[in-house]
Amino acid sequence: MLYWLLDIYRSRLDSVDLFGDFTLYSLVRLLDELEFRVLAAATLAFLIVLLLGPRTIAKLRALKIGDTGVTDAVALRKHAEGKANVPTMGGVLIVGAIFASVILLADVRVAYIYMALILLVWMAAVGSVDDWLKLTAARRGDGRQGLHAWEKLVFQLGIGVLIGVFAYNRGEGEQSLNHVLNLPLQSTYHGASYAVSEGLIYLSKPLYVFITVMMIAGLSNAVNITDGMDGLASGLVVIVSIGLVVMTLIAGQEVWAQRLLLPYIVDSGELTVLIGAMIGACLGFLWWNCSPAQVFMGDTGSLSLGALLGYVAVVIRQELLVLLMCGVFIAEIGSVVMQVAYFKSTGGKRIFRCAPYHHHLHLGGWREQQVVSRLWIVGVILVIAALALLKVR
Repeated sequence: MLYWLLDIYRSRLDSVDLFGDFTLYSLVRLLDELEFRVLAAATLAFLIVLLLGPRTIAKLRALKIGDTGVTDAVALRKHAEGKANVPTMGGVLIVGAIFASVILLADVRVAYIYMALILLVWMAAVGSVDDWLKLTAARRGDGRQGLHAWEKLVFQLGIGVLIGVFAYNRGEGEQSLNHVLNLPLQSTYHGASYAVSEGLIYLSKPLYVFITVMMIAGLSNAVNITDGMDGLASGLVVIVSIGLVVMTLIAGQEVWAQRLLLPYIVDSGELTVLIGAMIGACLGFLWWNCSPAQVFMGDTGSLSLGALLGYVAVVIRQELLVLLMCGVFIAEIGSVVMQVAYFKSTGGKRIFRCAPYHHHLHLGGWREQQVVSRLWIVGVILVIAALALLKVR
């Protein structure tokens, strides 16, 4: 919004003389620098969560929106009881901070930005309904513990299809406009414009939409499943997002993209502001969520964060590398799928002591802080490996 206003009033600001040659425009022209807006978005989101945290936590406690401390896994009941009555739905802090920072500091005229905001709000709404149903089940007395799995999946797949179709059409529109204006030929890969390269694979619209749906729904659920220990999910999102900042800056800068032989995606660099806001919001939330946690993000935060990671991966055309960076998330959701499938096929046998995998490690003798710290370290190693592969490939 601020960048948009700067463009509108640029000539007027430049003509205002404050202190001789020092114009008002020189005070705000930093908004032209993408890197500055990324850092500003991270700082603003961090401060919003940090400053509003105590009031929000107190409000959630007053509303008795806290964890029940109940779990189906007998081995984890003692652990879960220790977290009883810790407020959840803290994801409203994360979502609110990201939304406010992006609205203020990103160029909201860019299609990738407003599609990201729609996705953020959509997934936050689904997560909030799910959290609210779980946490008011005893009060309502109907026994309904959140949304059914198929209900949640319908909303996740639905927004994935919409985002995929609009993103693909947006890329096709840019290609047509380039031909009309006789601009240098660009082509469409996954529905976005870039300089033609023989080394790229061109996907059809149905396949592109399918990949978008799988990335958004898959990572959304993966982050949600990982959110089971103090600071685990929020810390890993920060780590992955730092890697995404680098990758998004490369994809959005033609010179950098050409140097590393990567697709140059027009306007995708603006998503770096979104990623910066995610980093700041999650760091601020980690202030309140580190062990012992004062608040949990709940589905409100985890579904939204995972969906945004998947969305950005598809936009910048680096799905495989982002999946590598998200290796801990993938292992967590994979452990649940394996455990359930093996349990049903063998009549009650288990692969892990408990799924998801972080509980298997905990029951194996690792303290919660050890599990979290070591999985963070694994996350850092995976991000470094993914960034190295950008050049090695």
